[in-house]
Order: sequence, then C-alpha cells, then structure tokens
Amino acid sequence: MSENSKKALFYEQGLKFECQGSGKCCTSHGEFGMVFLTKEDQKRFADYLKLNIRDFKKKYCDQTQGIWHLKENIVNNKVNPDCLFLKEKRCSVYEARPNQCRTWPFWPEVMNAKAWKAEVESFCPGVGKGKVWSKAEIETSMKMDIENDNKLLNGE
Repeated sequence: MSENSKKALFYEQGLKFECQGSGKCCTSHGEFGMVFLTKEDQKRFADYLKLNIRDFKKKYCDQTQGIWHLKENIVNNKVNPDCLFLKEKRCSVYEARPNQCRTWPFWPEVMNAKAWKAEVESFCPGVGKGKVWSKAEIETSMKMDIENDNKLLNGE
C-alpha cells in the first residue's frame, strides 16, 4: 500500500458547504477563468433564454481549440473577470447554469487539502456552512465534472 493510500482523504468525513450567493466563484481567480459548455449546456441555456442554439452561440459564445465557452465579459473595452451572466453578485441564469458551475466546488483538481484551502476556502464564504456533503456525494460531483470534461474534449 502506498503512503498516499494510507492517508485518509481530507474530505473522508465530508465537508460542510452551502452556496452563499456571493458570486465570488463567478469571477476568474486566475487559472479557472473560462466557462466551458457542452452541447447539453448550450441547449439548456438556449431553451432558458428562449433562443435557438445557433443564436445563443452567436450572441454568448466563443470557441477556443474547438471547445465552446461563454464569451469574455468586456466592459468599457476591458476584460471583466466576472461571468457575463453575473448580475448584482448573483447568477442571472442559475437554473440554466452549465455543468461546470453545477459541480463547483467539488472539482477533482481542488480536492486535496492544499488546493482546497488555496483555491476554494480562501475566497468562498460557503465553505464551512450548511450541510455536510458526504464523501460519496463529493466523489459523485467529481465524477460528474470528469464526465463533463470528457464531453467537452469529445465535442459533446
């Protein structure tokens, strides 16, 4: 058994988290800036906004290396780090939000103690509040995020 597998996961007993609606996760913190969209996300958005998918993509999306994502939010000719759907610190399309947003903060790349502290706990007021997400619930969310990434890479 490796040294790492002997150590308990930092979320072994679960983690308390409840969205506080601060909008802080809807602002780029460096590495996590783009909101990527699967075909399922695009359809959900288009339906919610009462647009066809083509018009939704034309108005709200760009493509980088073949992967669709929300356009950068340009305000006064400058890139604003906030999601273009963030209005008054709230997601204005919460019901239609993409899978990437639905799985936050339980992304595999932040699910170690060091990354969690630096990249989630340091700015998210929902950490330590609300319900305790069990290890199984956290791992289900992480699995959904991985599946979402695979859909993006496969053009789904």
